[in-house]
Formats: sequence, C-alpha cells, structure tokens
Amino acid sequence: MEVGENKPEVSFKDALKFWVKLGFISFGGPAGQIAIMHKELVERRRWIDEKSFLNAVNFCMLLPGPEAQQLATYIGWRLHKIKGGIAAGAMFVIPSAFLLLILSFVYARYGTVSEVAAVLDGFKPVVVAIVVEAVIKIGKRSLRTAMHFVVAILAFVGVQFLNVPFPLIVAAALLFGLVASGSSAKEPESARKASTPTGRFHLIRVVLACILCWLIPLAASLVLFGRENVATKLYLFFTQAAFVTFGGAYAVLAYVNQAAVGAGWITSVQAVDGLALAETTPGPLIMVLQFVGFMTGWQNAGAYDQTIFAVACALLVTFATFLPSFLFIFGAGPYLERISRNARLSGALGFVTAAVVGVILNLSLVFGAAVVWQDSQPDLFAVAASLAAFAALYFFKVDVAIVVIASGAIGLLKHLLIG
Repeated sequence: MEVGENKPEVSFKDALKFWVKLGFISFGGPAGQIAIMHKELVERRRWIDEKSFLNAVNFCMLLPGPEAQQLATYIGWRLHKIKGGIAAGAMFVIPSAFLLLILSFVYARYGTVSEVAAVLDGFKPVVVAIVVEAVIKIGKRSLRTAMHFVVAILAFVGVQFLNVPFPLIVAAALLFGLVASGSSAKEPESARKASTPTGRFHLIRVVLACILCWLIPLAASLVLFGRENVATKLYLFFTQAAFVTFGGAYAVLAYVNQAAVGAGWITSVQAVDGLALAETTPGPLIMVLQFVGFMTGWQNAGAYDQTIFAVACALLVTFATFLPSFLFIFGAGPYLERISRNARLSGALGFVTAAVVGVILNLSLVFGAAVVWQDSQPDLFAVAASLAAFAALYFFKVDVAIVVIASGAIGLLKHLLIG
C-alpha cells in the first residue's frame, strides 16, 4: 500500500486539537508517549492502522533523535502532509519547551536558595536511578549476541578511558555493523518493491528547505553575537549532535556531558539537575538540551542581558535539536516501507545501539560519582535515595514523574528537619 492511501478523512482543525493536547500529556518517556499515540490514534480515533503505525515506529527507531516526536511528525505528515507534520512535531515540543524555560530560569536565579537546592538534591538520586535503569533496559533489548557485548564494552572503554568523541564511536559502530551485516542480511523482496514518491525532486526540495530554515537562525546569531560567541558555537554543536545521537536522550546527554562539560559550558552536576527538571515536564526528554543551552547562555552572557541571552541560547539549541527530525521525516517518510525493511541497515544500527549502551554506562558512572560521592566520601542519603528510586522505577514500575516529585519533596523535608 502506498503511504498516504486509504487514510481517514480527518480535518486539520481536529488533528491540531489533538496535537496540542498530546503536547501537554506526553509524559512517560518515549515508551509512554508511543503508547499514548497508539491508544489515541490507532485504537480510539483510527486515524492510522496498526500495520502502518508499527512500520512508522520501526522507522523512527532507526533515526537519530527523539523517536516519539518523529513518530508524531510522521503521522501528522501522513494525515495532512507538510503542514500536518509541522503542527504535530512542533506541538509535541512547544509545551515542554515553555515549561522547561520557566524551570531553567528558576533554577538559574534561585538554585542557590537553600530550599530550592534541597529539592534539587532530592531530584539528583532519581537521575542516577533513571540512567542505570536505561542501561539495563536498552542493554536487554540490544545486546543480543556476543559481538554486541564486545561493541558495548569497546564503546565504554573508548569514552571512559580514552576520551574518544561520541560521533567517532557511532561512526565506527555503524561501519562495523554494515560490514558484519552485509554477508547475511538480504533485502526482502517486499522492501525492493515498496513504493517510492512520485516526485523526482522530492528529497532535494526537502533538503534545500531545511538548509534554508537552518541558515536563518545561524545568520541571526552571527549578526547579533558573532562567530566566536558561545551562542553561535552552541547552535553549530547541537546541529552536529542531532545527526549522530542514536539511542535517545541518554545517549545525547552522554555526548553533551563529554563535550559541553569538557568545554566548561556546564558542570556534571548541572547536567544531572537538567535531566531531573526535564523528567518533570511533558514532551521528549531530549528537551534537557534546552536546559544546557539556557545555563550555558546564563553563565556566559557577558555584556548582554543575562536572561534574554540565556533564552536566546536555549531557543537556538532547541531549534538545532529538532530541525533534523523534520528533515528525516519529510525527506524519508515517503520511502518508509523500504527503509524500515532494510535488513542490512537494521542490523548495522543494532551495533550502533550496542555502542550506545556502553556510552550510557559511562554516563551512569559520571552522574553517580557526582551525586553519591561528596567530599571524598559517600553521601549515604544519596545512596539510599538512589537505590529506593531504582526499586520504584524498575521493580514497581512507578511513573517517573511521580518518583522525581516525591524525591524532591523528601529532599526538602530532609532540609527542613535536619538541615
């Protein structure tokens, strides 16, 4: 079936109402967000059939970036083409971007107030638990053979001990995967016969339009701030990050922690705090990168107004992070069936995911050290809170937002009672 055939008649107004609603209720990370869309769009509204939905999920899993936001963008595009995709993808991001901007300002302005600091201290152990849980879950799903384990171990060693850049690890894992998958993986006949778009210059038009959209903020940053200003550097860095960060928000944050902390833009503690704040908002967890942009701008404003410059940096990072998602969906969406069934590509990306497991393991150690090891000795409260949060998330399946908020309340209570 050609993409776009037999779709139900859904008005753009009705679709837009749903995308706005989804932007405010999309808690629970990618799994929860995909589950919400499946329940609402497949089971309840029947805007897309089960097979097409699952093909779209598999396709988005192959892409770097936030798979749930890309899935929403694809379904919006399928229903109402470009304007539908823009509406769905943008509304998936805008509510969380607005809320996180507010939280980022509160953190930057009042983070040193003892009560606010106590709440954040309560958040931090949960972040450690969340990242450890991610290592286990992604590892169970992706480390299927001995070679996957080897790739994961090599990636961990490369980041932890050799400081190998994350993009190089991704490229090496992808190249190895293509070679390893080449001899056994054959493209199914159904994939070779899958439909492609009729427009000869479809992909070229999409690429040129996205390049133009990318150049506009870059030109504005160059004119307003200059080439060597941190705002321009942020925009260029996070553009690069958006194309290499397979494995979701945790892989992105591992890369950012390696590069941004190394550049002195933020500290590891601030990265932990940002992830905790992002967990309390709806939308894609990758919004934590907006926090990184905000804090970098806040701490490097120079002669500019601190708040305005921080907001500008945050918005530049957000735009650079999500623009490639629209490029991938609008450019490759019409080729969905063929891409999602390409066995060699899927096998190669399996090795990329294996490498991501090793990278996220490194991130869990970095975050764990920053949280549970204080003044050359273990922080017993942080250790106990991390274990309790992990048990709640992994064994009892408590919603992550509830765990984060409860831990913040415990941190505040501890400060008020003990100091």
